Amino acid sequence: MVLTDKSILITGGTGSFGKAMVKYIFTNHPDVKRVIVFSRDEQKQFQMAQDFPVSKYPQIRFLIGDVRDKEKVKRAFQGVNYVIHAAAMKHVPIAEYNPEECVKTNVFGAQNVIDAALETGVERVVALSTDKACAPINLYGATKLTSDKLFVAANNIRGWNPIRFSVVRYGNVMGSNGSVIPFFINKKKEKILPITDPKMTRFNITLSAGVDMVIHALEHAWGGEIFVPKIPSYKILDVAEAIGPECEIKVVGIRPGEKVHEEMITSSDSFFTYDLGKYYVVLPSLPTWDLGEYIAETKAKLVKEGFQYNSGENDEWVGVKELREMIVEHVDPAFKP
Repeated sequence: MVLTDKSILITGGTGSFGKAMVKYIFTNHPDVKRVIVFSRDEQKQFQMAQDFPVSKYPQIRFLIGDVRDKEKVKRAFQGVNYVIHAAAMKHVPIAEYNPEECVKTNVFGAQNVIDAALETGVERVVALSTDKACAPINLYGATKLTSDKLFVAANNIRGWNPIRFSVVRYGNVMGSNGSVIPFFINKKKEKILPITDPKMTRFNITLSAGVDMVIHALEHAWGGEIFVPKIPSYKILDVAEAIGPECEIKVVGIRPGEKVHEEMITSSDSFFTYDLGKYYVVLPSLPTWDLGEYIAETKAKLVKEGFQYNSGENDEWVGVKELREMIVEHVDPAFKP
């Protein structure tokens, strides 16, 4: 994808994904016009500015703002070509305890991003989703499902506007803030690793793979797609063995709003799910473009009726050895089990 003379804004840009995306852009597209990091945490912006100083990266801008504030979002989007919406309230227990705050950010914030993009000439919007939005059982997942629906349906109201909205949905990002691997690495020194359920499995994706999928969506989306990557699963007991083989395993019980196996595509979605090769894509039930043309151009193949994609029934797995190698490569180069 060519980003020459393009301006890109990332909401929630100081998070793990945002930092990886900014690094990718400056590494692969040094002639980008502007990269705007939009977020509400001044301390995280200050810290990120140490890694991306204006003296070395003159195109970068750090802008304090909240997706809940539509007027600020609208001002931030002026002159922006591409928006990557990564801002969200993500911690499941905190969202359960503060439901109204989760709704304000994840639902109302999403609508503000849509409205501002429609009003300012933005060309593409890619929203980050989560596996928890698929058949949600917690508030975080429910708000992200609502957000997904808003971004998909935004293509229906664009009118003459050539803008395209799409969504990327993926599982746990390896090594991201608050995820299980850095948590276990930190807990290892206590010689006890708490596990909610021994049968638990999770999807696993690296930050670089997440960035690649967003770039794919920016370049190839027709509008209204939910892109889902084909990624491996791991067993939580294998993660514990990979990180702390000498540690005691303490089963603490499943937490409220937590699944034993994560889902990314349900059987109900199978009627609209296509295989693109590297990715699956859930198409809108009422697309704003010709489905036949889409299939012809993308070589998309409709999955079998009843197809579902969850971490417990996956065809691809990473074991203890692979997990250790991936931790060294993607999380902590100094890691030793």
